[in-house]
Amino acid sequence: MDVIRVAPEVLAAMREHAGRAYPEECCGVLVGRAREDGVRDVVRIVPVENTRPDERRRRYLIGPDTVRDAEAEAARAGLDVVGFYHSHPDHPAEPSEFDRSHAWPWYDYLIVPVAADAAGEPRAWRLDDDRAAFRETHLEPGRDAAVPTGEPGTGDTEHAGRTGKRAERAEHDGSTTGTETPTGEHEARTKEADA
Repeated sequence: MDVIRVAPEVLAAMREHAGRAYPEECCGVLVGRAREDGVRDVVRIVPVENTRPDERRRRYLIGPDTVRDAEAEAARAGLDVVGFYHSHPDHPAEPSEFDRSHAWPWYDYLIVPVAADAAGEPRAWRLDDDRAAFRETHLEPGRDAAVPTGEPGTGDTEHAGRTGKRAERAEHDGSTTGTETPTGEHEARTKEADA
């Protein structure tokens, strides 16, 4: 089973972001290290604004510039964008068919269930290479976290080159630009999903 390690303070920051955004979906970037044995260590998150123009209660959009900026900042720190997170307002922390059909393999997707009174415990998922189904990723407490401060879009990010994966996902999405995202109505490097 694949493992993703996330420090308790990072999980708390995700839940807080989900509560703030309720009843709309929140979204953000997971930054850390990807080990060869399949373990991912998330050391920080980058909360970003849901820029979806409609259906924000069921979908989210991370704009292309935001994803590119997160990747570049992470690369400068020797880390990687290892996935994305979003909330499911008034729904369980399970990926929808829309999530599956628009996700990229390799990345982890943390989903935070949230209701009017509180955010629940996130669950983690990774899409199979054939894109047929998500597998739940074992979520463990991590350490060495650095939680950004401030509003969405102002957090620190870190990244370690995933150039090969970027090329693979561009081919997968039928583009020659290498800038598509794991989900949504594919504009250049856009990340979007649905509850």
